[in-house]
Amino acid sequence: MLQQRTLKTLTRAVGVGLHSGQRVELTLRPAQPDTGIVFRRIDLPEPVDIPITAQAVTDTRLASTISAGGAKVHTVEHLMSACAGLGIDNLYVDITAEEVPILDGSSASFVFLLQSAGIELQKAPRRFIRVKHPVEVREGEGAQAKWARLTPYHGYKLNFEIDFGHPAVDSTGQYVAFDLGSGNYSRDIARARTFGFTRDFEMLRSNGLALGGGLDNAIVMDDYKVLNSDGLRYDDEFVKHKILDAMGDLYLIGKPLLAEYTAFRSGHAMNNRLLRELLAHPECWDMVTFEDERQAPAGFAQPARAW
Repeated sequence: MLQQRTLKTLTRAVGVGLHSGQRVELTLRPAQPDTGIVFRRIDLPEPVDIPITAQAVTDTRLASTISAGGAKVHTVEHLMSACAGLGIDNLYVDITAEEVPILDGSSASFVFLLQSAGIELQKAPRRFIRVKHPVEVREGEGAQAKWARLTPYHGYKLNFEIDFGHPAVDSTGQYVAFDLGSGNYSRDIARARTFGFTRDFEMLRSNGLALGGGLDNAIVMDDYKVLNSDGLRYDDEFVKHKILDAMGDLYLIGKPLLAEYTAFRSGHAMNNRLLRELLAHPECWDMVTFEDERQAPAGFAQPARAW
């Protein structure tokens, strides 16, 4: 049987929120089978649990925000991406502020935390949402067009194309395909950092956002070039970060997907619209388990190895 996974022990990190600039403590704890991933605001007078679902996403401006019971957690996508990449099904995320710490701007630190805690198999079948018929969302026309779609695939593959019209971005790869069955998330995707432009940072900060952002946790560009002294981690780091974000956004459906995701200029809002479109058409998906893990797609049978 292909089994659910959680952590062997708890692990902690301290950082600042990208947008809030607030200090935040994060504790990742094991959870029982069929718990899912649950964020818990422990700084409130009465702690509030926010289980991840596509419907729990209430804001997609600049990041993915989840809400429940009047409590919110912003910028969940990088941690969720690490959980998707390593196959973590059940997890409690205790948090002392309203935003997940940005750490280095990628998912690499979350991968390190999860693997350091160890991954434990649980005595319950891992459930997948299998896409049976194509689902697509679109927005805009011509040069303003953007879209995302899910199609049937025995595995999990993501294809993403960007189009920023910026010299530093245009000189790198604009398209990436990543297949969980043949690729290595920790090596190929997890280290890609979020990115932004100096002109946008100035505007965001004047509106009380990006208060925790800087060269140590983002790729920052002026109108012509990358300003980080260490350059890029991947030749195609920009589009790889969009894959990283998409993996986190899509995992907010609450189960791993068996599907091929293809997108052009998509973002947090469109990714969540795509999940809701899928769920609105029950004929387009079903829930499956694998009693014999040899029948599972490549990339899902073995827990990601520890460091």
